[in-house]
Amino acid sequence: MLKEFKDFINRGSVVDLAVGVIIGAAFGKIVDAVVNQVVMPIVGLLIGGIDFSKQEILLKADNPATADVNEKSAIGYGLLINTTIQFLIIAWVLFMIVKAVNSLKRAEAAAPAAPPAPSRSEVLLEEIRDSLSARK
Repeated sequence: MLKEFKDFINRGSVVDLAVGVIIGAAFGKIVDAVVNQVVMPIVGLLIGGIDFSKQEILLKADNPATADVNEKSAIGYGLLINTTIQFLIIAWVLFMIVKAVNSLKRAEAAAPAAPPAPSRSEVLLEEIRDSLSARK
């Protein structure tokens, strides 16, 4: 079983997948920072200074008599908006990457192949022709 596990891990696709997941997680943090620290403050400013991360629909308020217990119930639609924008940014970047890779593949496929090298007999015939032309 240990040998099978070692063979599984040593496959290139597993290592590539692991690298992709790690890079994706790091990219997700960058997108999260861009959305929360750049995009949403600008959007909030444009619509009246609203901080979307704190926007919610209050279903049940906290009871001040029981301050130790969190009885508040709310739908946090602001976080949903932030997460949706993050998703759209990541989806757009991935779309652009896939589009670039596909265009590179198409360019490689469309590139003309080099003409085949002449055969040994063709080379000999050309040498004979050239030597006969040189004698005249």
